[in-house]
Amino acid sequence: MTSVFAGIDPDTYKPHALHSGERMWPETNCYIDLWIEVLSTFGIAPEAMLGFTLTQDFEGDQFTFFKVPLEDLEALYGIRTTELAIYDRVERHVEVQIARGRLCLIEMDSFYMPDTRGTAYRQEHGKTTVAINRLDFAAKRVDYFHNAGYFRIEGEDFDGLFQSHLTDEDAPFLPYTEFAKFPERPVGEVHLREVSRRLLAFHFGRRPSANPIRAFAEVFPLQVEGVADRPFGFFHKYAFNTLRQVGANFELAADHLAWLSAGEFGVAIEEARHISEAAKSVQFQLARAVTRRRFEPLKAALDPAADAWDSMMASLAERT
Repeated sequence: MTSVFAGIDPDTYKPHALHSGERMWPETNCYIDLWIEVLSTFGIAPEAMLGFTLTQDFEGDQFTFFKVPLEDLEALYGIRTTELAIYDRVERHVEVQIARGRLCLIEMDSFYMPDTRGTAYRQEHGKTTVAINRLDFAAKRVDYFHNAGYFRIEGEDFDGLFQSHLTDEDAPFLPYTEFAKFPERPVGEVHLREVSRRLLAFHFGRRPSANPIRAFAEVFPLQVEGVADRPFGFFHKYAFNTLRQVGANFELAADHLAWLSAGEFGVAIEEARHISEAAKSVQFQLARAVTRRRFEPLKAALDPAADAWDSMMASLAERT
């Protein structure tokens, strides 16, 4: 069974330190978590790509679902990622690309993914991105990167994931798919640091013009009041797309700055971690507010995070 990265196995795979269980947010979102593990497996520092976290904004109903820009992947690592056209069965495209040393990133249904047990697996259908490293169509087995790890699907889950029940008369299964072309060898650290510095300044220039956490605080109590009237499962979706996204984003921002220079960016690192910690704390307050139906105190709960954002950006303005 061919693979892009040989010698790794789901049973012995060890996630990168950015996914340590000791972190405030051991998982962030499926796309950035996937790239952390892929880059680590390729033998190169994923911390280098995280300058884009400075651009996260509040979008009115959610915080930006932060994703590494594809042009950053190419500038930093020499990895070229683009859309893969799906006109045949997905598995056939994946087999071709793996044989050429390319990794396919596919939007799949978490209903069939055992690594989501307890949240989505066999409970609800949801869109998530995986990167397929190894595929054996005949044996109905696939090894893939997803969230904070590396996993295997077999048997009935394989059939469900790839919609094997579909016939030529059915509407085709056409998930959005990207494929990544890797250079022959990882780039050197000098290159990584030079490009990361340049991208940090570029993304700092693209930061929101107004404090996104203060913008969120203005509508937060009213949003939560609406959440309280929805089925309980909706609470988790709301928290994921608001507090988890902003908290995880700024924990990674702190990691990026520490990787670049902990001494130079000490203040910004500390403030980024304050934002992350505050988001975690407010997430617990959110749960209590929904239970008790007391929403107005939530607005002030975000003040420490909003102040930390202002301080962080002011500190970076002096150094970028």
